[in-house]
Amino acid sequence: MQVKQAPIGVFDSGYGGLTILKELVAALPSYDYIYLGDNARAPYGTRSFETVYQYTWEAVQWFFEQGCELVVLACNTASAKALRNIQQKNLPVYAPHKRVLGVIRPTAEVIGNYSQTNHIGVLATTGTVQSESYLLEIHHFFPEASVYQEACPMWVPIVENGESDGPGADYFVKKHIDHLLATDPRIDTMLLACTHYPLLIPKISAAVPAHIQVVPQGSIVASSLADYLERHPEIAEKCSTGGQIRFCTTDSTADFDHNGAIFFGKPLKSEHILLGH
Repeated sequence: MQVKQAPIGVFDSGYGGLTILKELVAALPSYDYIYLGDNARAPYGTRSFETVYQYTWEAVQWFFEQGCELVVLACNTASAKALRNIQQKNLPVYAPHKRVLGVIRPTAEVIGNYSQTNHIGVLATTGTVQSESYLLEIHHFFPEASVYQEACPMWVPIVENGESDGPGADYFVKKHIDHLLATDPRIDTMLLACTHYPLLIPKISAAVPAHIQVVPQGSIVASSLADYLERHPEIAEKCSTGGQIRFCTTDSTADFDHNGAIFFGKPLKSEHILLGH
């Protein structure tokens, strides 16, 4: 009898979600995972709500075809622009027993706990900032918090082009950090609301005053998923446990294997798939 494969799906527009997957595997190593980077259509951060929704829903349907019962949108832009529509419009009709989760809500639920001053900065893509998802979600959980956003449109291209260690990165990182702190000098917590940004942490840490906490999302999302599976055993039971990871991309597998290893922290081997056909 063949054991049904029902990996946990992890989706991103490109490589960034691998920083989330890395933490998920560390926290929940027994589960099977399948990662998909839509590299052929990345980046999502500058695309319209409608386009991001269409692309993300195509990816989610692909995950369902692979047997996934649970999909994590490890992409802030997809979480901001597509998750609500998928949860409210698509799932009830197409797959009422499957679940799609994002990264914004679990992050917003705890980010206020990091701050002593109640003044929080959010560094994100233009699309995530325009959606105002973090403003709304953080205010929901921490109504007294003052939240300031800064769009950093150059940060993802810098990381994707392997320039996160270069001098150009210093300029663009400092520019946006300075701008954010000029908006409110009382900020003591900076949330990295894009999964690419952990690769810039050395540059970011060098650009912020010592008293400011820089908070990436990976471990927060991993803790939240572990908690979710504990609270929803009916979902956990459907997810297969073999410790297998499958990597997929819509673009060059050679590029994905090379760049993905930087984000994931270890070598990986991907396969090419098509979306929207």
